[in-house]
Amino acid sequence: MKRTLAASACLLFAAPPAVWAQVEAPTLSEVIVTTPRGPAPAFDVAGSVDRVEGEDIRESRLGVNLSEGLGPVPGLQIQNRQNYAQDLQLSIRGFGARSTFGVRGVRLYVDGIPATMPDGQGQTSNIDIGSLDRVEVMRGPFSALYGNSSGGVVQTFTETGEGPPRLGFSMAGGSFGTSRISSQVSGSSGAVDYLLSGSHFSTDGWRDHSEAQRNIVNGKMGFTLDDGSRLTLIANSVNINAQDPLGLTADQYALNPRSAAVATQFNTRKTVDQTQGGLLYERRIDSANALRLMLYTGERKTTQFQAIPPSAQLSPTSAGGVIGLDRDYGGADLRWTSQMTLAGRPFELVAGLGYDDLREHRTGYENYIGSVANPILGVQGRLRRNEINKVHDVDPYAQANWKFADQWTLEMGVRRSKVDFDSQDHYIVGANRNDSGSAGYEKTLPVASLRYEASRDLAFYTSVGRGFETPTLNELSYRPDGQSGLNFALQPATNDSVEVGAKARLAGGLLTAAVFETRTDDEIVTATNVGGRATFQNAGRTKREGFELAWQHQTENHWRTQVAYTWLDARYSDPFCGTVPCTASSFVPAGNRIPGIASQMLFASYGWVPPEGWRAGTELRAASSIEANDRNTVSAPGYGVVALFAGYLKRWDRWEFNAFARIDNLFDKRYIGSVIVNEGNARYFEPAPGRNWTVGMSGAYRF
Repeated sequence: MKRTLAASACLLFAAPPAVWAQVEAPTLSEVIVTTPRGPAPAFDVAGSVDRVEGEDIRESRLGVNLSEGLGPVPGLQIQNRQNYAQDLQLSIRGFGARSTFGVRGVRLYVDGIPATMPDGQGQTSNIDIGSLDRVEVMRGPFSALYGNSSGGVVQTFTETGEGPPRLGFSMAGGSFGTSRISSQVSGSSGAVDYLLSGSHFSTDGWRDHSEAQRNIVNGKMGFTLDDGSRLTLIANSVNINAQDPLGLTADQYALNPRSAAVATQFNTRKTVDQTQGGLLYERRIDSANALRLMLYTGERKTTQFQAIPPSAQLSPTSAGGVIGLDRDYGGADLRWTSQMTLAGRPFELVAGLGYDDLREHRTGYENYIGSVANPILGVQGRLRRNEINKVHDVDPYAQANWKFADQWTLEMGVRRSKVDFDSQDHYIVGANRNDSGSAGYEKTLPVASLRYEASRDLAFYTSVGRGFETPTLNELSYRPDGQSGLNFALQPATNDSVEVGAKARLAGGLLTAAVFETRTDDEIVTATNVGGRATFQNAGRTKREGFELAWQHQTENHWRTQVAYTWLDARYSDPFCGTVPCTASSFVPAGNRIPGIASQMLFASYGWVPPEGWRAGTELRAASSIEANDRNTVSAPGYGVVALFAGYLKRWDRWEFNAFARIDNLFDKRYIGSVIVNEGNARYFEPAPGRNWTVGMSGAYRF
């Protein structure tokens, strides 16, 4: 299949211009994306990068999760796990697929501020869909320039207020007691622009014990200063209170996919309170030089109740069944951009220094009171863990772009990434010894690309680069041997990637294709995963190779087509064992598929989307089977689901009104939406809901 697709893509790119002259003229506007060098047309970037407009993510959707609207991005696997205690399951080209908590392996940014901590752990929970201007997704070697855990990069940007004050309100509701209410005020006056938005989301949940509430407030204010520079202030806050339904075994899924018996027994749940703020200062020094300074700070408090039996907490080295995390974080990024000439040709140089700091107070408590024989479960008991963990990184970087000929561009970059961990143990009781320790990881990350612009509407490129992925604090938190203390034996993973791609503007649309391969040393994999507590180890070498194809097209009479296809073969190159001593049941042979990754994914949508009036469309999402464990003995079957939507948009004078109705999983397909990799109790499966509906409306008034 992959040879057929690759050949088809080559034939398509090689087709003579006369073929496309018979089709109507292009109507898609130029897509601009953000790079370390500044804004640039996506067509001119020598790598795989996509932009999805916030308006398209919200259109005819609930407007709560990024997973709703990023289907048109190939190489991105993003699933709503129907579990707001565990965040979205997000991976790019297979990086991040093993994560059972938050997002890892992929760098996240909100308005230029990292949503990924210096240890590589990220969250999407503070992203306000209602005020999104756009989302940009970068894949491939050049994502390594963003540092630790940059198997890919997802950047979200808040809208900028423009014109007279605008007041907006929207609401949506649907199946399973789901509702969202949002409001927004924005505008600009003279040298000041502003936006303030807020939303409240609640759901009873499709599964038992999956009720959740989430509140988000997001603000952005910009100032154009007298010298032409710009100052932007950003602040947001999120509060989450969510039950955790956990995964299901195959038998539990077959009997009742909505059940959550173990979760109900232990009352598993999580609360999150996060507030952060940032400052972005941009100044044009002269016609050739510019300065950019970013500062940010924040705090995040998390409490999570797990399903760990009291008997398992009798060991003096147990950390209990309740996790408490208080995190204070901050950082800065200073960047200089200079435009000049080299050998008489345009040459651009960017140099910068990034610094991030994290201080974590991690505590553990028993998740019961009373005796082990007759416990009261789901309540906070005795203290069992108390430590202060610190992480910081200092990363200098540089990137140069040289258009050394009319049709040729060479781009090179390098980042020196250094990440230091330090842990101070303050719970030293009996056999629970002092587990303080420190570790440091550093790596030089070079990248390079060569781009050839065959014509105004056709370009080819190749790029190579090295990436770097340290263990996160959550991956270091527990040791596979069951002893207390951090797992400092875990080593960082290093990957080398190569990509060859092409981009073509044709027939009123944009066609992109890329073939890639990534080889990783010391891949970090799940060793054990029991009761919500995971441990990790290094598993030697792995290889990911794949093909991505995307097509975006819109006719002059507003018919829109979007297609994204991904083929990804991700496998272990070396055998390894999950336990010591090694047993037949824990031996993983070379050639096994890396779990959590669909080898094929397809998104297709077709609809009529005029700027006003009635609109309607349909979507298809399909994925092949996903292995649930390293031994490849259990997998979630592949699936394909269809959605229908219709709506009406009307603008008059100062008013705007929009209403929609949507049906997801139209044919009531029963399928598993995501898996929990290597879950020790065989509770691998997180089922997706059957047929469900959503309706919503929004209105706005411009004063």
